[in-house]
Amino acid sequence: MKKRKIINDPVYGFISIPDGLAFSLIDHPWFQRLRYIKQVGMTHLVYPGALHTRFHHALGAMHLMCLAIETLRNKGHQISEQEEEAVVIAILLHDIGHGPFSHALEETIVSGISHEDISTLLMNKLNVQFDGGLTMAIGIFNNTYQKGFLHELVSGQLDMDRMDYLNRDSFFTGVSEGVISFDRIIKMLNIVGDHIAVEEKGIYSIEKFLIARRLMYWQVYLHKTVVSAEQLLGKILKRARELALGGKTLFATPALSHFLNRQLSKAEFMTGSEHIEAFVSLDDNDIMCAIKVWETCDDFILSTLCRMMMQRRLYHIDITNNKPDEALIQRLSEKALALYPINRDQLDYFVFEDEIKNRAYKTGVGSIRILMKDGSLQDIAIVSDNSNVGALNQTVKKYIAGYTKNLV
Repeated sequence: MKKRKIINDPVYGFISIPDGLAFSLIDHPWFQRLRYIKQVGMTHLVYPGALHTRFHHALGAMHLMCLAIETLRNKGHQISEQEEEAVVIAILLHDIGHGPFSHALEETIVSGISHEDISTLLMNKLNVQFDGGLTMAIGIFNNTYQKGFLHELVSGQLDMDRMDYLNRDSFFTGVSEGVISFDRIIKMLNIVGDHIAVEEKGIYSIEKFLIARRLMYWQVYLHKTVVSAEQLLGKILKRARELALGGKTLFATPALSHFLNRQLSKAEFMTGSEHIEAFVSLDDNDIMCAIKVWETCDDFILSTLCRMMMQRRLYHIDITNNKPDEALIQRLSEKALALYPINRDQLDYFVFEDEIKNRAYKTGVGSIRILMKDGSLQDIAIVSDNSNVGALNQTVKKYIAGYTKNLV
């Protein structure tokens, strides 16, 4: 009998998992691990319903990819069954390299290595396990396959990844500004010159998509309390690593201990099988289990930060258009030195500055192309009569001043 599976997804309803290699990959332990990694990191501390996982997201993106391929075939474009399976696998595995709490710890657990790098590495290893069955999918993922439009469906400014996470994150957070007309956008997709294009009558749905993305970043992903929690999580891991590298024995699961007790270069990580084995055993549970134990650590900084996390006593965060006032930072720093048993080198755990950036759209290479009725292709930022869309091309940078609440 063929293996078949239907999943009841809260966003799209019943979705089918394609038979064959995709089914076997979903069953693989490396993919099942995504069940235990939250899609939006620490966002649940602001929006309590945001507990959905990378597993949910990958299946949702796969479902949208199947709809997109069906639409393009119905418009006369030739996409073989092998190419369909490959592009479905590429989107299914696009996040398999994410670490605990998604982006929140990307630079802490394995510094200098992006989740895309790790995804490619894991896909290559899976390709060996499945006797070369992922070769075409890897080509699509890395944009080396001959049909470039397939890569654009996986990784572009109007890809199935973004389309699913906007819908899914808005659903679970309850932030309605992120809802997009994904079904209409997919129905408007076409291919022109080996690029994905959107038919002109779908232009308003694309405008809504871009504005929704901008709003979701400010209201969800870069919400000041989410930023505060992610800063705190990063500093907890930073302090734990400092202590571990200094010879202190800290409680940690074997997978977490592997990374706490060594500093790896990108080359070392990508070539050492023991590092990959540890990474694919690492998920949100390893981090939270350690934080709960570290609450009672005899190191003042680590125990204080962990209690702040477990009791949701996060940093106070000011987000401004200009750099924080130097006099304020100096005053807070002096107060922290007087209040806490720390030295100046450790001030960053209690008073710090940082930046956040938001750019909802990027013109040029990979831009969203609109197929006009006269057959020409135009960038959405040019043909849109909504002035906000053009403005989305600008990178907005804001400044952060963070500090523990008992300093004010």
